[in-house]
Amino acid sequence: MELLFPLLLVALLVPMFLGVRRQKREAAKVTEMQDTLKAGDQVITTSGLYGTVVDLDDTTVDLEIAEEVVTTWLRAAIREVRVETEPVADETDADTIEVGPAAADSNGAHVADAVEESAAQTETRLTKD
Repeated sequence: MELLFPLLLVALLVPMFLGVRRQKREAAKVTEMQDTLKAGDQVITTSGLYGTVVDLDDTTVDLEIAEEVVTTWLRAAIREVRVETEPVADETDADTIEVGPAAADSNGAHVADAVEESAAQTETRLTKD
């Protein structure tokens, strides 16, 4: 009975100690990522905004969120740097890929070909009531 209390304390404190260490490691990774930002990096903010780094300061980052639209954010608001990867087609999947109007998505539903609309069509679509 005398060993039960110290053993219970150890059983509760060890996971807590390991959790704190993991949090510190993650915080260090995020801080390092924010410190190594450079112009041209594509990033995601903590609020989910996608942007490209245009200019950097000690505490702020200027992000281009659309063409000719630049906003200023705290460095701490940058959650991650996006890495663009090109999908690599597997040779076994190349035989089963359908192209054209008969193509289907992963659920088997038919997918229509993407059609780019003109500015006039976009304006008409957005102003319909």
